[in-house]
Amino acid sequence: MSEFKHLYNDFKPENYQIFLDVNRETKRFEGQVTVTGESLTTNLAFHQKDLAITSVTVNGQAVDFTLDDPSETVIFNVSELGQTTVDFTYSAALTDNMTGIYPSYYDADGEKKQLVGTQFETHFARQAFPSIDEPAAKATFDLSVKFDEKEGEAIVSNMPEISNENGVHTFDTTVKMSSYLLAFVFGDMQSKLGKTKNGTQVGVFATKAHKAQALDFPLDIAIRVIEFYEDYFKVAYPLPHSWHIGLPDFSAGAMENWGAITYREVALLADPDNSTLASRQYVALVIAHELAHQWFGDLVTMDWWDDLWLNESFANMMEYVAIDAIEPDWHIWEQFSVSEAPMALNRDAIDGVQSVHVAVNHPDEINTLFDGAIVYAKGARLMVMLRKWLGDTDFSAGLHAYFDVHQYGNTVGRDLWDALSAASGRDVSAFMTSWIEQPGYPVLSVSVANDELVLRQQQFFTGEGVAQGRLWQIPLNTNWTGLPDVLSEAEVSIPNFAALSAKNKDKPLLFNAQNAAHYLVKYDAALTEKVTAAVPTFDTITKVQLIQSALKLAEGSLSDYADLVKLLATFDDEPSNVVNLAMSQALNALKIFIDEDTESEVNFKKFVARLFDKQYKRLGWTKIDGESFNDEQLRALPISWEVYAENADAVAQSSEVFSQHATDIHSIPADIRQVVLKNEIVENETDELVQSYFDAYAKTTDQTFQRELNVAVSSTKKMTTVETIISQYRNTDLVKPQDLRFWFSSLISREFSQTVAFDWLAENWDWVQEKLGGDMASGDFIKVIGNSFDTEAKLQAFIDFTEPFKDEPAFKRIIEMAKTQIAAKIALLANQKAKVVALFETI
Repeated sequence: MSEFKHLYNDFKPENYQIFLDVNRETKRFEGQVTVTGESLTTNLAFHQKDLAITSVTVNGQAVDFTLDDPSETVIFNVSELGQTTVDFTYSAALTDNMTGIYPSYYDADGEKKQLVGTQFETHFARQAFPSIDEPAAKATFDLSVKFDEKEGEAIVSNMPEISNENGVHTFDTTVKMSSYLLAFVFGDMQSKLGKTKNGTQVGVFATKAHKAQALDFPLDIAIRVIEFYEDYFKVAYPLPHSWHIGLPDFSAGAMENWGAITYREVALLADPDNSTLASRQYVALVIAHELAHQWFGDLVTMDWWDDLWLNESFANMMEYVAIDAIEPDWHIWEQFSVSEAPMALNRDAIDGVQSVHVAVNHPDEINTLFDGAIVYAKGARLMVMLRKWLGDTDFSAGLHAYFDVHQYGNTVGRDLWDALSAASGRDVSAFMTSWIEQPGYPVLSVSVANDELVLRQQQFFTGEGVAQGRLWQIPLNTNWTGLPDVLSEAEVSIPNFAALSAKNKDKPLLFNAQNAAHYLVKYDAALTEKVTAAVPTFDTITKVQLIQSALKLAEGSLSDYADLVKLLATFDDEPSNVVNLAMSQALNALKIFIDEDTESEVNFKKFVARLFDKQYKRLGWTKIDGESFNDEQLRALPISWEVYAENADAVAQSSEVFSQHATDIHSIPADIRQVVLKNEIVENETDELVQSYFDAYAKTTDQTFQRELNVAVSSTKKMTTVETIISQYRNTDLVKPQDLRFWFSSLISREFSQTVAFDWLAENWDWVQEKLGGDMASGDFIKVIGNSFDTEAKLQAFIDFTEPFKDEPAFKRIIEMAKTQIAAKIALLANQKAKVVALFETI
């Protein structure tokens, strides 16, 4: 590992003048860059990666230079300190791994086409131009781009285009910003434009392979979200436009380039004729997330990547705040409770997990920070917790002050705490430090003894975990009066429980109301009995929370799986979509104990069939005019479980729907399409059917449909089909590298195809790294294995596979966590499988 240093300490850039000449035929570009700024030392280094630099001049004089590839720098000397102008001339290749400047491929009318776009986060601007490629090194940028332009093509960037002379597109000077936020995209694009009430131009851009109407929904959402944020933050959107650009090849979900946000197409476009509410909500949330970054991350930027949570945790929380404000009928906070909450609870319970704030000592470690379960989901839960603790008025006022003081600058976490403390009069730093700086989370044990209510906290683990005496500032958020606001000690006893209960009218005692804080609650037997008896009276989020807690406590050996199953049985007529989602998550977790084609599977399916029968019959297979958003979203869940349980009516109905749409399977109603496609493979697989799925996958531009086809064909019972799927993994014309991890996950998550999928990854690991090189997605393959393996032999195979790269900064923590996770499942199966199997024989 090469020595790491911050180059910003030696040179403070002020402005970049960048000219790029891109040739798509040769897949290369020529570059000329002039950087002005302040030199603080005579021996300078700028970031560069894979740039063929031919000349460096300082204040008009050519100087010698050295390329240091291990440190990704170009090194040269200047004769004087102070104001300095550095010119670079160079060339480089377009990348083929979705970082830097890269081509993005798609088919339109049978012709292979491409957009060329950028992805500079986290530290890939250096692949496009020499720079001080660090978040703190904010500067203005003057960008000019020439490319092998064809008639009808367009180019967009962070700022408006101010001239186009001799094919050179020149854009207005940017505001002061970090290098990773610069962006441009060019090619054959369509667009839809609109304006906010304050005059900001908003546009959605995509290839012409999509229906023009697919741009309408995201445009409407983007306009309304910008208007909401301007009101909520009380800071105007700072740029003349807000472009939203769908790229056919894009590794992440989206990227918050200031004024030119880029997206994976599935995260931006919405099929106007046949899409689910869930898919539209996903699009809306992603747009709201990226627009939150225009303030949180772009206007005010973390000083270094260890404070990434300042960007992502807040954006992940604000996306729900925004969408709840503009679409209140969606009840989006209920979705938060079954998406972000379980993701955070699951990963944060593994010993060795990173904290939300974590030191970054080498650039290779940066991408490991982008853990969706920690910096995004857990971080968002912590921000929800803080917002509830402070109240929305003080929270909003604190954010306004934060933006007002630090706009166009860089911050550390303490700066945000200070602003929120000043607005609220509360010590935010003291409250939040234990949550941000420590990994893991507590379980709050609640018991009654000798007329005392006893509250204890300890760290919760699934699998082996070393207790280190960590304590948290736990907001109790209880439904009773007369109890403390925050538990900061390991244990506290509260006297006169009987009198306290009478004062609260003997209602069941609950903590962590609205599941708004990041901890579990374990009630003693008597308290649990009162809670369980009152379940029908609770709101949906409380029901979700009880299911999540029962599952995690069983996984952590703090309760019995029988408690979970008995709780699930009480929801056999539950009409809430999110409660059914929580039930589904618990049932999928229980499947680890159920072997295919055994008596235990028969018993498990009987239980599942009883659990969803009433909602299956109530909702049927066809959308009902005027039905609620809840029912529209719920329908597919009971159908899916009844098909899984081999309900004769459900299986027959699924086959009938498929036959009605056999000539155009994309036209199957989107809400039930996944289950119908999968059922057809399970019940009626032929080589011709499999080929038809592959053909449909190759033809469609609907990435949601592609994922459904992936899951469906991967449900095969034929090893020959598994081998056919595997043979397509390196066919990048069919399986785009951005989607490879989804295909891999679909096979390795099944016992039937697990070994074959793992063997392929082990044999092709170098190729996978090449295609996803430097990108945060490559670690997902390791996480998927950790989620799937559950035997000693597989653990050893995983150890053998990762041995050559187990100490690399980009993988070290992920590998160790996966090993802990697999070991935990092995122990769980040894201790609980027989009990769970026996349980389903009697229930």
